[in-house]
Amino acid sequence: MSHRISRHTVSGDATIRETLTALNELSGDSMTLFAIDKDGKLIGSVTDGDIRRALIDGHTTEDKARDIAFRKFIFLTSDASPEERYKTVARARERLINLLPVTTDGILTDILDLRKIKSAIPASAVLMAGGRGERLRPLTLDTPKPLLKVGGKPIIDYNIESLQRYGVKDIYVTVNYLKEQIIDHFAEQRWQGNVHCIEEPCRLGTMGSVALIDSLSQDHVIVMNSDLLTNIDFERLWQHHVDSGAVLTMATVPYTVSVPFAILKTDGDRITGLEEKPTFNHFANAGVYIIDRNVLSDIKRGEYLDAPDFVESLIAKGLKVSHFAIEGTWIDIGSPDDFRYANEVTSRRF
Repeated sequence: MSHRISRHTVSGDATIRETLTALNELSGDSMTLFAIDKDGKLIGSVTDGDIRRALIDGHTTEDKARDIAFRKFIFLTSDASPEERYKTVARARERLINLLPVTTDGILTDILDLRKIKSAIPASAVLMAGGRGERLRPLTLDTPKPLLKVGGKPIIDYNIESLQRYGVKDIYVTVNYLKEQIIDHFAEQRWQGNVHCIEEPCRLGTMGSVALIDSLSQDHVIVMNSDLLTNIDFERLWQHHVDSGAVLTMATVPYTVSVPFAILKTDGDRITGLEEKPTFNHFANAGVYIIDRNVLSDIKRGEYLDAPDFVESLIAKGLKVSHFAIEGTWIDIGSPDDFRYANEVTSRRF
C-alpha cells in the first residue's frame, strides 16, 4: 500500500473517535479519509463534515466509520477509458474535490491528488530532444540543450512536469546529440518509468522521429520541442483541437512586425498611396502541436520530415489544420539572450 493510500484510509470498523484522530493527523493536508473493509474494498469517504452531521443525527463516537461514510462519492476505475478518465477528473474538479480514489474490482488501488493534477487529457506526448543547440555554444558542447538548467532545473523537466500535471501518462523523448546524458537523466527512479527515450539513428526532423514510436496509445498526440519554456494550457489546447475537427492543431504565439519607414502602395511604377510606419500582426509557430494519431501513419519510417512540411502536406490533402494561441509565457530558448531571459522568468514565475 502506498504512503498516500495508507495516510488517507481508515478501517470501516474503526470508531468515529479513531477516525477523528486519523483526520486530525492530516492537518495541513487534504482532510479526507476513505473507509475500506478488511479486503481493501472502498466503502466511502469520511470528512469532518460527515462526522459532524453524524453526531448531530445521534451517532456516538463509538459508532463505526462504515456507518457514517459517504457512499455516493466520485471514483475512478483503473480500467477506465481515456475519455472516461478525463470526464471523471473534470467532474471531481468541478465539485472542488481534492482527492479522487481509484479502484480495481472495488479495491482502493490509488488516490489522485487533484491539487497536483490539473486534468487527465487523453493524449500521448512526444518531446523532441535530439538537436545540437549550436546557437547556445559553448554551453551545449558537453551538455544537450534540454538538460541545460533554467532556474536550477533542466529545461525539459518543466515540460515533462507540465504534461504530467495535465494527466498525460505516455511521454516519449526522441534523442540523438549527447543522447546518453538524456537517457541517464530519465532512467532515474523519480520518473517511475513514465518517460521513455527513443533513439534516432540519424537526424529525422520533428515528424520523422515521431514515426519511430510504435507504442502511441492515445488517439491524440502532443508533439513539442523540448527546449521551450511555456505555461501553455494543454487541456484548452486539446479541447480546442477536438472541438475544431482538425487533424492537427498548431500552438501559436502573436508576432508583431513594426516597419520604421513609410511603406509604398504601388501599381507598376506608380505610387498609389503611403502607409506611415505600419505594424503587422501575425501568428508564429510555437513548436507545439496536437495531432490525430491516424494521420501520423502516413509518415514513412526512417525518412526525414520536419513539422512545417508535414503541416503543408495535410493542407494540400484538404485536411483541416487549426491553430491555438498561447496565452501566457512562451520562450524558445535558442540563443544566449533567450537563455538569460528564461532564467529571469523562472526566478519570478515558475
